[in-house]
Amino acid sequence: MNTYLVVKWLHIVSSVLMVGTGLGSAFYLFFVNRSGNLHAQAVVSRLVVRADWWFTTPTVLIQPASGLLLAHLAGWPLTTPWLALSLGLFFLAGACWLPVVWLQIRMAAMAQQALADQAALPPLYWRYARYWELLGYPAFAAMALVFFLMVNKPVLWQ
Repeated sequence: MNTYLVVKWLHIVSSVLMVGTGLGSAFYLFFVNRSGNLHAQAVVSRLVVRADWWFTTPTVLIQPASGLLLAHLAGWPLTTPWLALSLGLFFLAGACWLPVVWLQIRMAAMAQQALADQAALPPLYWRYARYWELLGYPAFAAMALVFFLMVNKPVLWQ
């Protein structure tokens, strides 16, 4: 069996899980926050946190490990422009994702508490929701660019 192809398969599948889970979670939390349904917000925010722990976190670890191994097996120096830019964008997305995880955990806790108290969500929830959304845009843009760079491997600079 060809090691490179097995690692490449793992890299692709984990990238699909990482970005797909992120996009799906963002879709549901974005729209449930506009629904006005506290019960739905409590359920969805809890499940978004769970999805991050079960799917996103493992793939965030698999991605750089498999990517660096692929670069090594293919003989690409990490200074290869498309690869260096991809790594930078991946770490930019990660720098956005880490606070998003914290925000999601806090939002889920606030939604659960509001539901238990039969009260409205506090203003802090909505401030966190804005931060969560604003951090999501550069993270997804960065990952879309990473996909483009990985597929096309363009010559960027010499």
